[in-house]
Amino acid sequence: MLRAGSNLFHLNAALPGAKFIVRLTTKWFERKFEYSFPVELLPNLLARLRGTPARLEETLRGCSHDILVVKPEGKWSAQEHAGHLLDLEALWVARVDDYLAASDQLTAADLKNRKTDEANHNSRPLEQILSEFRVARERLLKRVDELDASLFARAIPHPRLKTPMRMVS
Repeated sequence: MLRAGSNLFHLNAALPGAKFIVRLTTKWFERKFEYSFPVELLPNLLARLRGTPARLEETLRGCSHDILVVKPEGKWSAQEHAGHLLDLEALWVARVDDYLAASDQLTAADLKNRKTDEANHNSRPLEQILSEFRVARERLLKRVDELDASLFARAIPHPRLKTPMRMVS
């Protein structure tokens, strides 16, 4: 459930003046996931999650707005990807609630990503997106830090994958 992140930003020398171009190496729904992450490595996972805002800020700050809002091949821009990370924080909080409530199934994601498509993140100041993401991530991790350790081993079926997932998966 709590993913440390993926490599969304790749250097691309073909785009003059750009530090990166947003490109997924594999389409999201074609990716395969490993669910055997040991619960004992939770502190490592939490450290990665805590560091995500800083890594995102370091990647995007200093780039011109024109570069940040480029939509390669009609896909999301780098700024929209950052906004998408912000948009997903509510899903992670809902799924933490699912574990607390011992729900029958994890909260489903909006597979069409309407929130991100409708948010018009390219028209927002980058600093606002980054700041809101940092606050949202801190709120999520504060909540996770307060959980009983037994919850991290609890498995609940994922609605799309139809496989039980632990919070550390």
